[in-house]
Amino acid sequence: MPQNLPGLDPALAERFAAIVGLRHALRAEGDIEPYVHEPRGLFTGASSLVLRPANVEEVSAIMRLATETGTPIVPQGGNTGLVGGQVPDRSGGQIVLSLSRLNRIREIDPVSNTVIAEAGVVLDVLHKAADEVDRLYPLSLASQGSCQIGGNLSSNAGGTGVVAYGNARELCLGVEVVLPTGEVLDDLRKLKKDNTGYDLKNLFVGAEGTLGVITAAVLKLYPKPKGREVAWVGLASPEAALALFDRAQDMAGSALTAFELIGHRPMEFAMRHIPDARPPLEGDWPWQVLMEISSGRSAEDARALIEDILSAGFEAEQVGDAAIAASVAHANEFWRLREMLPETQKVEGASIKHDISVPIASIPAFIAQGAVAVASVCPEARVVCFGHMGDGNLHYNVSQPVGMAADAFLALYRDMNKAVHDVVRAMNGSISAEHGIGQLKRDELIATAPPIAIELMRRVKAAFDPAGIMNPGKTI
Repeated sequence: MPQNLPGLDPALAERFAAIVGLRHALRAEGDIEPYVHEPRGLFTGASSLVLRPANVEEVSAIMRLATETGTPIVPQGGNTGLVGGQVPDRSGGQIVLSLSRLNRIREIDPVSNTVIAEAGVVLDVLHKAADEVDRLYPLSLASQGSCQIGGNLSSNAGGTGVVAYGNARELCLGVEVVLPTGEVLDDLRKLKKDNTGYDLKNLFVGAEGTLGVITAAVLKLYPKPKGREVAWVGLASPEAALALFDRAQDMAGSALTAFELIGHRPMEFAMRHIPDARPPLEGDWPWQVLMEISSGRSAEDARALIEDILSAGFEAEQVGDAAIAASVAHANEFWRLREMLPETQKVEGASIKHDISVPIASIPAFIAQGAVAVASVCPEARVVCFGHMGDGNLHYNVSQPVGMAADAFLALYRDMNKAVHDVVRAMNGSISAEHGIGQLKRDELIATAPPIAIELMRRVKAAFDPAGIMNPGKTI
């Protein structure tokens, strides 16, 4: 039987269902359940209807009816977001709009180095499609096997390749968007230069579905590197890691395609919880770096460059030890270790997470001051610090003390967030580097951002969504 919660009129639900067909209008509780909670379990909502349109026309019809009837719509991609932006509230009156059936790659143009992909294309599928024409789509995330292009753009996703290629915003040339009124903005142009008025696409990229529904995008491709080398490096301190990054950037330039900083504790968790995991280095290094060099010339060029960087680092006493991957499989093993760090933290109990960015030069100072801030709230808490040092973006997570009850630790969530974020703001940083705002950080953004910035965002929201139906309660 269809599940009808008090918030959504059954007759109205039938009108929406008719747009996509009964098969693609989910109303049974078991069918809806995967769409109403996010991966970490921090947010769980309710809905009596999930719509799975097949094309832009169906999305347009849904949005017209939604605006006409004042029905809230929550766009959703692969449901991998970590701030609750894709989760409906608990009223049951919000419809989840899943874009997963809009999953065509409409065009790949290797000459222009572009691809037109629909919102529901899974990131890993796009990687493979680009590879088939000897091209690279460089956005790389741990969730790439399930996250979707529309969600990547709506959250302005980052990942491990930002140091060389930029985040999702920098990889997008144009978008197709369905507005809350049902009107369609077709801006799928493959132009790298276009100075004709406001850059409308960037209002939707990073807006977390609060202004419209991204249904397709033109994305940048790059020539595939001819050579790729990956090294794991042991260092004494964040200061040494910063010095090595500066050296690598000077010597490699854009060939430096990843520079990931990893603290001792996340490595400890990884060795404890990843089956068959082997430490990349001998010894117990307090800080480690995963560094990648990609060459457009040759494999030999990439190898020589990474060896030169490490040799210079050894001579300057910045590098304590290093291992260069001996094969593609070995390099993938290094990357698997890095990408599984968030999963290993789950096994250690409750955690309070921070996705922050500060100026790259401020990273060592942030790490030192952040530790003091954490201890001021919970002295025995365990800091789990890793992330994209080359972007100034750290995942500064805090695991519960050994022996402390999870509920008691999570009761400190707001105090811990405030303590860490106060350090971030003092360094003119950001409380959300790549995960977005969603529900998790909405109130803090409103309370701490410049009032004029919030007012301008509200004016934009009102202009695009006067009925207030687009992902209400998120971002602002």
